[in-house]
Amino acid sequence: MDSSTLKIFLAMAGYMLIVIGIGLFYAKRSNKSSEDYFIGGRTLGPWVAAMSAEASDMSGWLLMGLPGVAYWCGIADAAWTAIGLAIGTYVNWLVVAKRLRKYSSVAGNAITIPEFFSNRYHEKKNIIMTLSAVFILIFFTVYASSCFVTCGKLFSTLFGYSYHSMLIVGAVFVVFYTFLGGFLAESVSDFMQAIVMVVALVTVLVTGTINAGGIDAVIANAQAIPGYLSLTSMATPQTIDGVQTVINGVPQFGEASEYGLLTILSTASWGLGYFGIPQVLLRFMAIRKTSELKKSRRIATVWVFISLFAAVCIGVIGRAIFPAEASLLSSAGAENIFINLSQALLPALLAGVVMAGILAATISSSDSYLLIASSAFAKNIYEKSPKATSLFKKLTKKDADDKSVMWVSRIALLIISIIGIAIAWDEESVIFDIVSFAWSGFGATFGPIMLFSLFWKRTTYPGAIAGMVSGAAMVFIWKLALKPAFGGIFSIYELMPAFLVSCAFIVVVSLLTKKPSKEIEDEFEMAKTGTIEE
Repeated sequence: MDSSTLKIFLAMAGYMLIVIGIGLFYAKRSNKSSEDYFIGGRTLGPWVAAMSAEASDMSGWLLMGLPGVAYWCGIADAAWTAIGLAIGTYVNWLVVAKRLRKYSSVAGNAITIPEFFSNRYHEKKNIIMTLSAVFILIFFTVYASSCFVTCGKLFSTLFGYSYHSMLIVGAVFVVFYTFLGGFLAESVSDFMQAIVMVVALVTVLVTGTINAGGIDAVIANAQAIPGYLSLTSMATPQTIDGVQTVINGVPQFGEASEYGLLTILSTASWGLGYFGIPQVLLRFMAIRKTSELKKSRRIATVWVFISLFAAVCIGVIGRAIFPAEASLLSSAGAENIFINLSQALLPALLAGVVMAGILAATISSSDSYLLIASSAFAKNIYEKSPKATSLFKKLTKKDADDKSVMWVSRIALLIISIIGIAIAWDEESVIFDIVSFAWSGFGATFGPIMLFSLFWKRTTYPGAIAGMVSGAAMVFIWKLALKPAFGGIFSIYELMPAFLVSCAFIVVVSLLTKKPSKEIEDEFEMAKTGTIEE
């Protein structure tokens, strides 16, 4: 390890020690009860709620996946995704946050998303709770694997070790940290990590622009590539076996491909995903006062706008500085552009701090994914299963109480992590693709039912189940069957059609079934008009 790499390592190690210190500081408080461990006792302030929600949402995808897409095929895909996410962030905080904070308290003081849905419809057989927990386990395991891919790519690129060994090292650290501190430690560290992420992005953006010869030089380079700088067409790298062709040091592109209105709408529909993303919705449930949500909304929106804008621009700048770098000449390799720019343009110690931004993004997301997925199993499957709690009592000679739920959650966390590592084992995994699938899964499964549960009193229990199952099913059908078989119109992002299908099922089934009981309707009105602590 040379001196430059050593400095990068020391900077990142120092950052990791700070993160561990936060976990240790909050460990005692987090372990008081499952409510403290899973939702921080509903004590988040506006800054922590906003910044932790966005940091846990964006993940390493923001610093690697999004710049990689912009570097590889131009700004259309990346920019419309970013625009959709920015709008979705604002609308989610504006429309959903306050009502969910109130309703989750009214509905039996729910502390997980599955528990909220179950309490909202007063179910007796825990069908919604179990289905919600199962879908959370599926999609968050996929999501966690994207974070492990980020760790593997980051550490192997920086330190020269194999992707697989670095993948395991990164996963072990994340699991240890999540196991230790719970939701409150995760949220406080995510606040710090959100700051590190935005500083890293702005630093590379400014430094890269200067080294590329200024804004005019970056734009001129992008304009020379057909469709690269357009919002209605997309650049098409010429490839052989997935690797872009380079002739005399010049990367080769074909004619620009059309990026039509339907594709734009489907890409911008990334914003719909926010209504169903558990790690963001949990921050709404955990904030201490509804009166602080307005401030949180402003903080979150500004952070998201700056971060997404910088990430897209970094990909474009990277094309100007590294037009034919061998390690970047595939869609998977292009996701290393942020790392390459940081190493090449910044002093080693500062580069290490910037690299910590990627690590920050990865940790802030993966600990959320693992905590929510494991809590879904422990709180919403294990705790509600008499057979499981009876088995625990026989094996441990203890009651299956609140503490046992937390321990089962940690065991589930380990199992989920192992499965996530297995999914991430392919070194050619593309972070953007993994995240887009998991995002569509959450958006279509939970987004429509969350909106209807909060804002349409006529939504029925069968309607909720139908909407959830149809949304999840359509994500798989569209992605794995319709898109590869037919192409064309079926090539659009699966979130939009799956979201619309879920909405249709909720409305139709709700209207065809018996209206909710007076008790459920009264509870709805209480959440609509009542106050928590203003």
